Amino acid sequence: MEYNLKELRKKIIADKKDYESFKKTYLGTDGFVKKALDNIKDIPKEEKASYGKEINDIKQLCIDILEKKRVGVTQKNNEKIDPTAPFDINTAKDKRPEILDLKGSKHPIHKEVERFIEIFKSMGFDVMESRQLDDDYHMFESLNFPKGHPARDMYDTFWTEDNFVLPAHTSTMQNRAMKEFGPPPIRAVLPGRCFRNEATDASHEHTFYQIEGVYVDEGISVGNMQATIKAFLEAYLEKELEVRIQPSFFPFTEPDCEFVIGCPFCSKAGCSVCGHSGWIELMGCGMIHPNVLSQAGIDPEKYSGFAWGFGVDRLTMIKLGIDDIRYLRDSNLNFLKQF
Repeated sequence: MEYNLKELRKKIIADKKDYESFKKTYLGTDGFVKKALDNIKDIPKEEKASYGKEINDIKQLCIDILEKKRVGVTQKNNEKIDPTAPFDINTAKDKRPEILDLKGSKHPIHKEVERFIEIFKSMGFDVMESRQLDDDYHMFESLNFPKGHPARDMYDTFWTEDNFVLPAHTSTMQNRAMKEFGPPPIRAVLPGRCFRNEATDASHEHTFYQIEGVYVDEGISVGNMQATIKAFLEAYLEKELEVRIQPSFFPFTEPDCEFVIGCPFCSKAGCSVCGHSGWIELMGCGMIHPNVLSQAGIDPEKYSGFAWGFGVDRLTMIKLGIDDIRYLRDSNLNFLKQF
């Protein structure tokens, strides 16, 4: 019989449904208990009393089980948890994966940023952190991108509805840095997070870190730029490097260059890191355009300077031997614990 009360009792006791599902299944308008009560009309008259008593006992059983489930849910909701913790770190210690008992540590990106800043400070540079939300003026106009200029298309990033922009490069801080640390001489590095509207793969991410640098004084040349960047890279990679610059294009510098180093892993013999070319392009750089100096209130007839910007992620990958940029943001503890 569909509503055999002994079988129904066994089913209820064995059921592991959550509070809401259990209540609906047994005490809901279409639940088993309601249907069992409706079935009383088909029970022989002499058995109705015992049948009705059994159903009431079963109904009370359901109520008791629901109360226990409700208390369990309340206790769970009142437990203090860490919403930032990975996977199941809020469960009992003896149930946690062994890896979760490791002590916390700095992310490799942040560790490398601190190392970069340490080196630049030793070279006499000030530090100003970049912004994660900026305006059109600092993103484009202060950097010699007039409205409607086609070079703006090179920096396809994200915009808010009220016309603020997520910076596509830390160059957005050049104008502020020259005003903050001016008048010349000015030496500043500008670390920060950048955003690009692009597909991701092993070497490209929509979110990444850069460090911008500006150096402004009287009589500054391309030679000063090359020597400064070379000194930084040799301090960071801890080996002597062969370097060169090659032409590029950035509206905010003139001339515009890409800074290239001889591959430190294969000594220019060719390997997977350098694409078997022997050389690695690390950053864009160049002499600061006179229009950019003027926007910051600096006389381009008296002063000159250079700027550069490099991807923190790329240098970190080279230094630590990481072959996929996406690993740096996957929050995979098996990966992160290596560093």
